[in-house]
Amino acid sequence: MPLSAVQPERYTELLQEKASRVAALIAPFAPPDVDLYPSPPTGFRMRAEFRMWHEGDKLDYVMFRRDAPRSPVPVTDFPIASEHIQALMWPLRDALQADLELRHKLFQVEFLSTLAGDTVVTLVYHRPLQAAWEAQAKALLESLQHNCPRLSLIGRSRKQKCVLGKDWVLEELAVNGRTYTYQQFEQAFTQPNAQVNRRMIEWACSQAASLDGDLLELYCGNGNFTLPLAACFKHVIATELAKISVKAARENLSANRVENVEIIRLAAEEVTQAINGEREFRRLADLPKPLADYDLRTVFVDPPRAGLDAATVNMVSRFEHILYISCNPHTLADNLHELARTHTVVRFAMFDQFPYTDHMECGVLLQRKAAD
Repeated sequence: MPLSAVQPERYTELLQEKASRVAALIAPFAPPDVDLYPSPPTGFRMRAEFRMWHEGDKLDYVMFRRDAPRSPVPVTDFPIASEHIQALMWPLRDALQADLELRHKLFQVEFLSTLAGDTVVTLVYHRPLQAAWEAQAKALLESLQHNCPRLSLIGRSRKQKCVLGKDWVLEELAVNGRTYTYQQFEQAFTQPNAQVNRRMIEWACSQAASLDGDLLELYCGNGNFTLPLAACFKHVIATELAKISVKAARENLSANRVENVEIIRLAAEEVTQAINGEREFRRLADLPKPLADYDLRTVFVDPPRAGLDAATVNMVSRFEHILYISCNPHTLADNLHELARTHTVVRFAMFDQFPYTDHMECGVLLQRKAAD
């Protein structure tokens, strides 16, 4: 996204234009009126990463346009970043620029922040990090903590990771009168727009509130949706492939005292094979009872941009209800072409996770059609 696209004064107009395009894409599936959830126009992005550009002793954050990938564009203002990231960016850049040890072969800087105030800064290098780097990095961290007390600093290079503080942040999200805490690891996936993420969770819970039976969740990540959704179901089987996300999800379930969720490390394709009885997985042996004994009537999916593969679409089409969160309306539409044969879209929502871009997060609740 070029920074020239960030126009807070036109935010409402731009959102309506984008919503109209997405609505036209989903219109063939006869959805009800859309629930549209806007983002704050600025200060919404909880994570960011920048290449670092060296020119003599000068150091700049830079981005690259798609049409000019070799021409760096210096970043002098980044209003879409969270207040914690904005407060850190320039003191950090100045400190790195003034310290030869810290700026030498510095390639990239990554920020991860939370509404709760935790922040991690990761410095990525094209050289080994030795004792001299660690000493200077500790001094840098102490100086920055005067303005950002809950800051941690990480140095990375090939096969090397040096953590000063923590390699995760703690997020707190108030959902339906309860505050949930989430451990979010550095370089693991997290929702980038925390305010809109909270609205997505609330919307998903409102759809699930009237549903019966147990829940199967695919792509559960760190438990972002899992924890609040668990209050709507007797049992939840949540699956995720990424090891770091599974670790975070289990920590988050324990920290929030959610006891009716089982986390299983499986890919969506493997879940499909297990549901279909095509393969047996030793990891499913950890369940308190066989998978087939659960009353799985609802499936919740939040897939990557590629959407659901054909086999998974076929598998979820056998559920009474499908709660689908999508970060790509085009692949959502592709999946709906198949799912509309068996299900009706009964609720439809848009969430502006990515203001000033063409991307829109969508939510649909599908209900199985009555048999003829």
